[in-house]
Amino acid sequence: MPVLRILHLVGSAHNDFYCDLSRLYAQDCLAATADRSHYDFQIAYITPDRQWRFPHSLSPEDIADTKPMAVFEAIEFLTAQNIDLVLPQMFCIPGMTQYRALFDLLKIPYVGNTPDIMAIAAHKGRAKAIVEAAGVKVPRGELLRQGDVPTITPPAIVKPVSSDNSLGMALVKDVTEYDAALKQAFEYASEAIVEEFIELGREVRCGIIVKDGELVGLPLEEYLLDPHSKPIRNHADKLQQTDDGNLRFASKDNMKSWIVDPNDPITQKVQQVAKKCHQALGCRHYSLFDFRIDPKGQPWFLEAGLYCSFAPKSVISSMAKAAGIPLNELLITAINETLDSNKEVLQN
Repeated sequence: MPVLRILHLVGSAHNDFYCDLSRLYAQDCLAATADRSHYDFQIAYITPDRQWRFPHSLSPEDIADTKPMAVFEAIEFLTAQNIDLVLPQMFCIPGMTQYRALFDLLKIPYVGNTPDIMAIAAHKGRAKAIVEAAGVKVPRGELLRQGDVPTITPPAIVKPVSSDNSLGMALVKDVTEYDAALKQAFEYASEAIVEEFIELGREVRCGIIVKDGELVGLPLEEYLLDPHSKPIRNHADKLQQTDDGNLRFASKDNMKSWIVDPNDPITQKVQQVAKKCHQALGCRHYSLFDFRIDPKGQPWFLEAGLYCSFAPKSVISSMAKAAGIPLNELLITAINETLDSNKEVLQN
């Protein structure tokens, strides 16, 4: 296998939180997948001022020592690098859409889903509508703008239509709590979703990878919840800020989350539904979906998270490891799918 020039697309054009989140995962990925016999890694680091940098590493010192470039300078630099493949690791809306579209224009292939699919998945209401049309169960909900009055009788979930990691999400148990919950949600997006609360049985995530053109369901990841003391996951369950201002993973241990035994009957049922979601949304290479399992064992689609940074602590990486797929094999599979699909596009 020839050495591939892979560009890690890191940072955020939106805010410092997403910039730090991206760097956290990308650093993990770079450390775990560095293999000079297979890959020649380069880094493109974008900051909220939309400046580009091409540092040698993601250390604060290397980033600070690297000259910032405007987008036209960055494009000139990129086109001279003979990049074979881009690994997108940006989690903000511009990163998931505009920056991927830029590489489409430059005709440089990238791992993961296309900008239009990312935009749909990032809008929870649109993603729900599409998978529901494909026969997947979703909680009944409504999309609200500021000034709209919710009609769903509590208990209900209120969340911004386009934020990740449970930012701005709340469980409303009484109509008097709606105002505060909506005010919080509108801090993160101009629209909010209010949806019926699904009674807790279990809450799981399911990853799908594509290998040789076939959809492969990965083992489920389940989260520690309690119907009374902890009925939903919140932001603190996913990411935490350290005393030095950096982000760290909060739920990557066997106490708050764990891999479900593949022989558990819920696994096959959820995998089948996840494959429906993958196909309905038009995903490629990989996908990831959250499901609420009600007390009767019925999976309900909550949202899609169509990204994987190929860090050891990425959810899809953890699921793949549990299935006996090492990280490097997972990355090679995604690279092969990307390059194969790109060849088909060029031939057509």
